[in-house]
Amino acid sequence: MNIYDKVREILSEIDRVLARVNEDEVTALCKAIQNARYILVHGLGREGLVMHAFAMRLMHLGLRVAVVGDVTTPPAGSGDLFLVSCGPGHLATIQALVGIARRSGSQVAVLTAQPGGPVPREADLVVYLPAQTMAEKEKSSSTQVMGSAFEQSLWILLDALVPQLQTALGQSAEDLRQRHTNLE
Repeated sequence: MNIYDKVREILSEIDRVLARVNEDEVTALCKAIQNARYILVHGLGREGLVMHAFAMRLMHLGLRVAVVGDVTTPPAGSGDLFLVSCGPGHLATIQALVGIARRSGSQVAVLTAQPGGPVPREADLVVYLPAQTMAEKEKSSSTQVMGSAFEQSLWILLDALVPQLQTALGQSAEDLRQRHTNLE
């Protein structure tokens, strides 16, 4: 198999995953993002990188956003949204942070491949991405390694939310560009 064939196979897998995402769950997430006083995002490993990228786009949209763990992250509170990626549905550190966010009065949204896991069960809203994560190594549903299918699908889904949020928030492309850092 040449590299282009592998690329097409990966793109086809991502397409199959995203075709199964529930539009109502995505709509609820978009509304939660728009209504949040502050959006606090978190994820671990490669999922965390995706969440960092999404936080950047939320900032470009003019929303108040922080990446959990950064020293400038404000305390979570009432009216805030704690948006977390937890593909396998059961990471102890994420479960602890969900508990803190809930006790603070924040709404909790979880992006996951395991909606029945302990973390999603504690969430106010869940977006299910039916893709392989590291938790499913025994029953490999992907030709990719580890959690790549989930991470890639997560990136594409969140990037697809940006134009929807842009329209809902009345933001022009120029508005977003003006918020991009000039410290590069």
